[in-house]
Amino acid sequence: MAQTTTAPSVAELMAELAALEDPRAREVNEKHGDDHGVNLGRLRAVAKRLKTQHDLARELWATGDTAARLLALLVCRPKAFERGELDLMLREARAPKVQDWLVSYVVKKSTYAEELRVAWSADGDPVVAGAGWALTTDRVAKNPAGLDLAGLLDVIEAEMKDAPDRLQWAMNHCLAQIGIEHAEHRARALDIGERLEVLKDYPTPPNCTSPFAPTWIAEILRRRGA
Repeated sequence: MAQTTTAPSVAELMAELAALEDPRAREVNEKHGDDHGVNLGRLRAVAKRLKTQHDLARELWATGDTAARLLALLVCRPKAFERGELDLMLREARAPKVQDWLVSYVVKKSTYAEELRVAWSADGDPVVAGAGWALTTDRVAKNPAGLDLAGLLDVIEAEMKDAPDRLQWAMNHCLAQIGIEHAEHRARALDIGERLEVLKDYPTPPNCTSPFAPTWIAEILRRRGA
């Protein structure tokens, strides 16, 4: 007779995540605003073992714990979330890594990605607006039809310099992506980047690409042989 495996409870998973806690990892993560100390490779290994379990993901999210929420985003079913639920999740998620994974792993795959992109981009909360710009950047790269790229550059030129950090970073990524993917807008994207100097002095480790848009654009084009 075949044995059935019982899915772990939230309490058991929380205990497992607590056992994976590494004080050195927490120290590094907290410098970036993320209040957890679980190595992300180990977290992904837990998610791989669990596979997709949407109900469990909801329970993990409800704990409010950052590591548990990251795990939830790896085992959820993105298209099972309603629009309002995704909106609330973003507003609840104040840890940058949770925000990034929510947008990248869940919202981009949901049926509400475009609706939320438009709504979030105009939101007064800079974190929410930053998520909207991240979705716009994804469209700039993968599905630009219908986007007003010149209009996006107008907004970036007018607002990026004084935008709060998370929103500024997202706008800067969009600027770089426009310059990389759309040759007809490249000169203007480079000019905006040079004049605004956003992230020009950002400390960049060796062998990493600077987030300064003109440098970023040039490096990616070099790699592509363009």
